[in-house]
Amino acid sequence: MSRNVTIGKTLIGDNTPTYFIADIAANHDGDFNRAKSLMRLAKEAGANAVKFQHHDVTKYVSDFGFKQLGQKFSHQSGWKKSIFQVYKDAEVPLNWTEGLKKYSEELKIDFFSTPYDLEMVDYLSEFVLAFKIGSGDLAWHAMLSKVAKTKKPVLLATGAGEISEVKNAMDLLLNENKQIILMQCNTNYTGDESNFKFIHLNVLKTYEVMYPDVILGLSDHTKGHETVLGAVSLGAKVIEKHFTDDTTRKGPDHPFSMDPETWREMVIATRKLELSLGSYVKEVQENELETYVLQRRAIRVIQDIREGTQLKIDHFQFQRPCPRDSISINAVNQLVGKLAASDIESGDYLRNEHIQW
Repeated sequence: MSRNVTIGKTLIGDNTPTYFIADIAANHDGDFNRAKSLMRLAKEAGANAVKFQHHDVTKYVSDFGFKQLGQKFSHQSGWKKSIFQVYKDAEVPLNWTEGLKKYSEELKIDFFSTPYDLEMVDYLSEFVLAFKIGSGDLAWHAMLSKVAKTKKPVLLATGAGEISEVKNAMDLLLNENKQIILMQCNTNYTGDESNFKFIHLNVLKTYEVMYPDVILGLSDHTKGHETVLGAVSLGAKVIEKHFTDDTTRKGPDHPFSMDPETWREMVIATRKLELSLGSYVKEVQENELETYVLQRRAIRVIQDIREGTQLKIDHFQFQRPCPRDSISINAVNQLVGKLAASDIESGDYLRNEHIQW
């Protein structure tokens, strides 16, 4: 199995640029034109793809169940409306889908979504280039199987999951579909600074060992782009973060989203990092050729040496610069006792033609 995934016309692999997904999620605020505007802004900020979340709230949120909990928790604790109503407001009307797809094609940005019920997989298959499975459905095998069988690329988030659940999910997915992207994730959406210690980017190393032929990624909800740079350094090739135009807007996803400015900064920083990561081969680089001469030490004589003089250690000093044809300072012991093949001016560096070998 080759270590690459193709989404639309974009190849994602070890030697390709990081692929950025702008998750618009609920940030459309129920406005189709606003959804399109966010798609355009994401494209302008450097996103490769936009992602939505398609759901029928009645099929995945129990109004009774959340009220039965007695209180709201985590990122939901500040919501004024009921949990059911917030998710109801976040629905993407099905009559938007074709228009969003067509607009993505105009923008030349990839379009896909997260389905939240099995029927939605069938519906979306006509429109999306790939499927994202959210962390909450990591252990829902029926959903995993349904999505895998579409043969479209699948991005699997693994937040709030045990490694055994990840293994079970990956076994199921890979049995049906080789176009899998495995994403580390933490599902705390509060945006609190303390969340950084729970991201555990090193899990990517574990995934690398377990699935050496699978593309890795990060689905992230922290502020800034520190985690993104860390993930890319550890081999992640796909990054997903929420996207909005204004993080102060009211709504469940705006507070922990990135805006066009911070998104653009993230992409630029990542591109610089990719250049910096470079090759596994250690060698003198083209832009170091001059500093090689400037910073290395040569064997230089500290007095005029006449032809035929027997060289002594006291004749030498190790000084910068070091032209590329210098005799290595590590050969100094081999020079002691040798005869000078020509006159050597005080301060000059030793070259092979100076020595009677």
